[in-house]
Amino acid sequence: MAHRTSFRVRFSEIDPYRHVNHAVYVSWLEAGRVEALEDAGMGLDLLQADGIQIVITAIDVKFKKPAVAGDVVTIETEVAETRRASSRWHQRVMRGEEVLVTADIHVGICDDAGRPTRPPEGFMHKLAALGN
Repeated sequence: MAHRTSFRVRFSEIDPYRHVNHAVYVSWLEAGRVEALEDAGMGLDLLQADGIQIVITAIDVKFKKPAVAGDVVTIETEVAETRRASSRWHQRVMRGEEVLVTADIHVGICDDAGRPTRPPEGFMHKLAALGN
């Protein structure tokens, strides 16, 4: 089941065209992933203590409809696939039932030196639980 994070669009996130700037969505997507990890008991502080870094290796964002100031948006986050040291995530930015943005994110797992590594035992199982 997808993890959900909701909030109201702030005026500071609006560009001169009176809608949310495209770069803001990438920050929102990151916030959705971080909250999903935290709620699954895998906060970034715990991962760092285990010497694990989660890094984005690719992101494909499709902008379908704009969000505007005052909208309440929901970031839906789910893990679509897990492998030994990587995963693929799917996220959507929603306004009610309307899909505003979709994103496919490829994530790698690295050690403190930035080298690909396998995560601690049980990590990928917890991550897979964020799937649909």
